[in-house]
Amino acid sequence: MTTAKTKPESDVVVEVRGLTVRYGSNTVLKHVDMTVHQGEIRVILGGSGSGKTTLFKGILGLTDVAAGHVAILGQKTQNLPEKQRDRLMQRIGVLFQNGALFGSLTVGENVALPLREHRRLPEGAIAELVRMKLAQVDLGHAENLYPSELSGGMRKRAGLARALALDPEILFCDEPSAGLDPLTSADLDRLILTLRDRLKMTVVIVTHELASIKAVADSLLMIGGGKVIAEGPMAKVRAQGIAAVDEFFARKARTVARQDTSVAELFGLKPAKGGA
Repeated sequence: MTTAKTKPESDVVVEVRGLTVRYGSNTVLKHVDMTVHQGEIRVILGGSGSGKTTLFKGILGLTDVAAGHVAILGQKTQNLPEKQRDRLMQRIGVLFQNGALFGSLTVGENVALPLREHRRLPEGAIAELVRMKLAQVDLGHAENLYPSELSGGMRKRAGLARALALDPEILFCDEPSAGLDPLTSADLDRLILTLRDRLKMTVVIVTHELASIKAVADSLLMIGGGKVIAEGPMAKVRAQGIAAVDEFFARKARTVARQDTSVAELFGLKPAKGGA
């Protein structure tokens, strides 16, 4: 992971300023600011109902914003002409929480979709690119399988392969570890780190999974009550003594400890002493 340093403004790839989102009379996000630099893995975290998923959707233009603006790769996304927005979105990959695969298509056909939609390539070239993307996520054997034939972890990796199809500069991930067992989740974390380093991408992840946060985050943005509670490298955020931050990490650590104990009991093992 990267070391926290002051980075030049020219290195900014995602900029959020004063973002406010309302659903009816309910203000879900209140003047949120966030800056993401090229090459970092930024984790957006917070408890249930904190507003982290709304921030994710607001950045991607999947929900209307009441105030503020978002700029991705130097372009403000609000009111961007359709053709320009389409070109911009081709520079972004998105891994949705459930993989969002089309059940009637094979894994290979799912990965080929963005290539057929946005690239004028012969079928042979598309087939080669599909095999390459699946190999990147260790799914070369699953090209002709359907989503219903995949495990949860395999579906996430298939969704990741599709998100990488157009060689994005930024990868957005919504709860990538949700619903996965700890070993599969750890494998996915390592894969995301490897791909970031190999492909020189910037990654923005929404998650509440403590193990994943510790494994991949270069920097954190914690949301609570629709506002930014803390931002910065993990060590800096933890050292600030903010009650909501301490409570989040303590609660998650207790949850992990209970899960470890349950697994140990299932297999008749003695859980390891000590906490996260």
